[in-house]
Amino acid sequence: MNFDPKDLEKRFYSDGYQLAMKAVEAGLSGETLLSSVKEMHQLVDEVMEYFSNFAKKQNRAPACRKGCSWCCHQPVFALSYEMDVLNDFIEKNFDNATREQIAKRATEKNTKLKGLQGDALLNSKFPCPLLENGACMAYAARPVACRIYLSTSVASCQKFFSEPENEEAVPALLQFPMRIGRLINEGFKAALKTAGVKVEEMRIEEGTGTFRSS
Repeated sequence: MNFDPKDLEKRFYSDGYQLAMKAVEAGLSGETLLSSVKEMHQLVDEVMEYFSNFAKKQNRAPACRKGCSWCCHQPVFALSYEMDVLNDFIEKNFDNATREQIAKRATEKNTKLKGLQGDALLNSKFPCPLLENGACMAYAARPVACRIYLSTSVASCQKFFSEPENEEAVPALLQFPMRIGRLINEGFKAALKTAGVKVEEMRIEEGTGTFRSS
């Protein structure tokens, strides 16, 4: 049987679409939508694990591990419903002082990136407001963009961090699973838009801090 990547892409786009439609059909309450986004994130994780195991067999195992945070210094874009999940996680898992510190870091990064566009923005290197001691404070609730960023070479990521304007300094990313992860998220977004839900894209630091303080 021939393997058609386009058929696989259509399938995962459809999977994302159907997950969001469950929330739409259930009335799109806050908790229902959060639950559907978490299901979508779980699906992305399962796909990434499958392709990671496949890559290992091809001697291209992802080098990503806890404590390696070169990619956590570049702009990361997320959709508004992902930010809802992230902020919900922060609100429920951290005390008020920690939440205020996260919000402060987000504001500081926003200030540093204000006015940057194009390559100047994409090549900027400032730590994510959720990065602490080389690890993500909200790893379980991280957006799709973080989940699909799988590099086979720490050295390539370090070089991109140190020399972002060098055209040869490109992270050795696994492209196909990244494409699949994006399609799952695009399908999810498309379903919400058909139901009239406004979906916006933003950087993590732009959307972090909308949690409630106790």
